[in-house]
Amino acid sequence: MIGCHVGRMFQVSVAGGSYQDGLTAVLQGVPPGMVLTEQEIYGDLLLRKPGADELSSPRKEPDLPVIYTGLNTWDTIQGAGNAQHTNGTPLTILIPNLDRHDIHVQQYQDTNRTPRPGHASYASFIKYGPDDDAIGAGIFSGRYTSTIVAAGYVAKKILEQAGIRVFSLIRELAGVRAGEVDAEQGFKSARAYKQMRCDLDPFYQELYVKGRLKTGMRFLQKAAVLAQVENEIDDIRAKAPQLSAREVRDRYGVHHVIQCPDLDAADAMLEAANRITATGDSSGGIVEVVALGLPIGLGEPVFGKLDAELGRMLGIGAVKGVEVGAGFAVKDMTGIQSNDPMHSENGKVVFGSNNAGGVTGGLATGQPLIVRLAVKPTPTIDKRQHTIDKYTLENRELAAITRRDPTIVGRIWPVAENYTALVLLDLLLAHYGYQTLRKVVTGSSTLDS
Repeated sequence: MIGCHVGRMFQVSVAGGSYQDGLTAVLQGVPPGMVLTEQEIYGDLLLRKPGADELSSPRKEPDLPVIYTGLNTWDTIQGAGNAQHTNGTPLTILIPNLDRHDIHVQQYQDTNRTPRPGHASYASFIKYGPDDDAIGAGIFSGRYTSTIVAAGYVAKKILEQAGIRVFSLIRELAGVRAGEVDAEQGFKSARAYKQMRCDLDPFYQELYVKGRLKTGMRFLQKAAVLAQVENEIDDIRAKAPQLSAREVRDRYGVHHVIQCPDLDAADAMLEAANRITATGDSSGGIVEVVALGLPIGLGEPVFGKLDAELGRMLGIGAVKGVEVGAGFAVKDMTGIQSNDPMHSENGKVVFGSNNAGGVTGGLATGQPLIVRLAVKPTPTIDKRQHTIDKYTLENRELAAITRRDPTIVGRIWPVAENYTALVLLDLLLAHYGYQTLRKVVTGSSTLDS
């Protein structure tokens, strides 16, 4: 699969499938000297994992990461204090599949002759033949996005060291749209939401807070713990801290299910999505990603434009559209309405609007980067649908008997956030290199910011 690799300066290769032994992300371009733990990576993975709330699949995968390469196992000399630091070599993150059972495999085997409408199952069968990894849709399952979240967390951590912050939110779900949110407030709300999820996640508390999985454990020691967890999933889940929706709102200032700072809209989104789910159907929506602190000029012309690279997020399963700034709404604007006027104020350039979403000519303008993803409804639904027998081409009907998400929107926002971080870091490395070389050639004492 030649499509499982992305990036030029910061490169990521992913592998694995929904019901294989697990999934893997290999990162190249991670700088040395950075402290990195599995606990902090899991802090982002738990935002995407299934089984976390009423809007996600009942599959109970913990999505516990294992860093396999790229970290110093010991101090390089006695007392150096650089154990568990990145060392500049490729960083490998493993995400084992722990919630695989014969009954679920059987469900897929029973329905794999009849491709699910809206899924890749028919096209992948034609492409790869009868050996296509069709159990749980293989690499075409949403499970592969866990690798993007894991890799993107690392990128996001590096970006923060460079003064760049990335966050995302659910802008629309099941036809309910949130109001506008101030970028700084949105960032603070996203941090509070993530803290809430860590505090209430039973695996985070049981394995990391209580110390069953520790930084510095050998791989085989971690594997032994994961083997135990595989048999304890239900018991660990039963230990989940319980807070009511009101208690979550009072303590953290966020919604208990939906990552949206407009709490009234979040309530309406949840109600609308549940209403659709009750009919056996599914719902879609819009995820918005915002990046703050981008250096002016980030991006490359023609094929390497910032907005063009962000368009790669069409590679996220269920994403059917990507727009930057006003996006498709520009079709209804005139030039004077679409343009973002600017003026000088106290020695700084100030824009009157941000219809460009922080990008002109493929380069960052210094304004907040705003990108939105249109997410389709979950194609696996509990309604009769016309399909075929992919071996005989006879007409058939199909209704879902496998585990599924009532909506994918609630699990795609962390994927979009961390995918954006991958794009930004890849371009940032090129930007820094180019500007440093320009400084050397011209003798300039400053870099563009």
